[in-house]
Amino acid sequence: MKASVRNLTPYVPEQPLADLQAELGLKRVVRLSANENPYGTSPAVERAVKSWDFTNSNRYPDADARALRTAVAAQIGVAPAQLVFSVGLDEMIVMLSRTFLAPGDRVLVSGPTFSEYGLHAQIEGAQLVTVPTLADDHVDFAGMAAALTPQVKLVWLCNPNNPTGTSESLADITAFIQQVPAETMVLIDEAYIDFAPNAAALTAMQLPAKYPNVVVMRTFSKAYGLANFRIGYGVFAPELAPTMQAVRLPYNVNSLTQVAALAAIKDQDFVQKTVAQNASERARWEAYFTARHWQFDQSAANFIFFAHPRAVALAAMLKQNGYLVRTGLRPGWLRLTIGTAADNARLRELMTEECEDPAV
Repeated sequence: MKASVRNLTPYVPEQPLADLQAELGLKRVVRLSANENPYGTSPAVERAVKSWDFTNSNRYPDADARALRTAVAAQIGVAPAQLVFSVGLDEMIVMLSRTFLAPGDRVLVSGPTFSEYGLHAQIEGAQLVTVPTLADDHVDFAGMAAALTPQVKLVWLCNPNNPTGTSESLADITAFIQQVPAETMVLIDEAYIDFAPNAAALTAMQLPAKYPNVVVMRTFSKAYGLANFRIGYGVFAPELAPTMQAVRLPYNVNSLTQVAALAAIKDQDFVQKTVAQNASERARWEAYFTARHWQFDQSAANFIFFAHPRAVALAAMLKQNGYLVRTGLRPGWLRLTIGTAADNARLRELMTEECEDPAV
């Protein structure tokens, strides 16, 4: 066993909802801790999956995902050959870490951010270097630039960032990239960018064609509601994409997943409705927190990161009432996935009751 793996602390996945319902003795448990799409999945996906030819089950899938590749490339405006598909973005993080890291290298992040960046740095025997965010939880680009050394081989930028929800401008990201050595990879995770009010102006999707050391990643898990199908992709510089295709497992994305993603990308009405509903509910949460003078980060995602003087007790109370929120990301803070209007209203009722209870 590799020494870097021996004392590994694994990423903790969400507990199945059926198990939680049995544990809590509740008929309904709402998971607002995993940033899933509360509006489900496009009906077009269901129809496409049910129409799939089951007689192909004994055949390997299209390793190049040609139909999906063509659709995605046309949507985001890149060459099809620049795309590398993965099992969610988790596999993409694994591939990038495996390809570019060796024991003793360093990985630079702005913290707090998605924990899997650090997890896979550790697996590869690399050292994680974290530059704390600014007071408003935006990236400290000056601090990040100062932390660049010859040992830093990967820089992760999650935009919008998980768990803060804050977003950075394309101009600031580009200015930072121009300070990064050409041999250091800058990996931009845009898992939540569909929810950003200015997504078209925010995306770094065109940067890999200009900067060969830049990779931009997207997933179908969030706005498209395909978390269970596990499908994501990275956009690479033309000269780097063939290498990443060689690293990728040849049949990593199965046929049903390809069918689902292709149907999802064609149903932009579903995505636009999801984004619009999320924006409306996000504004209601911001107004609620502002009225109560609770500290929160300005979110461009489908979740809000907020502080509470009794965060652990609040999360426990919500869980007992059938609502799960994310704990453990920063002391005194909780991350709340923005749910449906009805669930959000009920959550605010519970939070208000908890704050007014003199026994708490």
